[in-house]
Amino acid sequence: MHILVTNDDGVTAPGLLALTQEMKKLGKVTVFAPDRNWSASGHVKTMERPLRVRETILADGSPAFTSDGAPSDCVALPLLGLLEEKVDMVVSGINPNANLGHDVTYSGTVTAAMEAVIDGLPGIAVSLDSPENHGGKLDYATAASVARRVVEQVIAEGLPKGVVLNVNVPYLKESELKGFMVTRQGLRVYRDELDRRLDPRGRPYYWIGGQAPTGVDEPGTDFGALRAGYVSITPLQLDLTHHKMMDTLKKWKF
Repeated sequence: MHILVTNDDGVTAPGLLALTQEMKKLGKVTVFAPDRNWSASGHVKTMERPLRVRETILADGSPAFTSDGAPSDCVALPLLGLLEEKVDMVVSGINPNANLGHDVTYSGTVTAAMEAVIDGLPGIAVSLDSPENHGGKLDYATAASVARRVVEQVIAEGLPKGVVLNVNVPYLKESELKGFMVTRQGLRVYRDELDRRLDPRGRPYYWIGGQAPTGVDEPGTDFGALRAGYVSITPLQLDLTHHKMMDTLKKWKF
């Protein structure tokens, strides 16, 4: 089993290291991650400039590759042939914040896993629901262990083509977890605000700010599972077609 590990927070992120160490228990691991933070980058692929790749070392001495490309590039490059050995699975994370509901369209963590699925490989994204405004280092031990347990099941059972697993882990000790729950996407509530400012020359510029997003706590959703102390596992598909709407559109007179 050859597992490609990546993320969207950069190659030096502690969540990447924790994930790498757990994946090594399951087979060969190659780390290929961005050289900087690409959080909320969405599904980006670099087409208009060359990409640079260099070798580096993680904090525990493990070798890794890093690129100036986006998270999706860090999956595409090795799968397109930069690595000589065939990759069997891509695991992305561990993101320091949960990726719930519509977050999956923004998340570089999730879209890196989607890049694997586009190439026909299993893709798993892992995120930690860390406390808002948490100070100090985050503890990734539970999320890393959960990631290993999920990957073990994917190795044993397989995944259908076109399916990404979006895994979100409560910020709890492993012994405190209520269990694992298969969920649907919940409703994320964004509270973005436009902050207009002027630079020293009087020219306007803008920040997209506002309070942190919340979610609707409904049973059976990713948000609801986390709030109840469960690991949320949401199977996502890349086919976004609204099939019922197709029948409606066919009746329109274009």
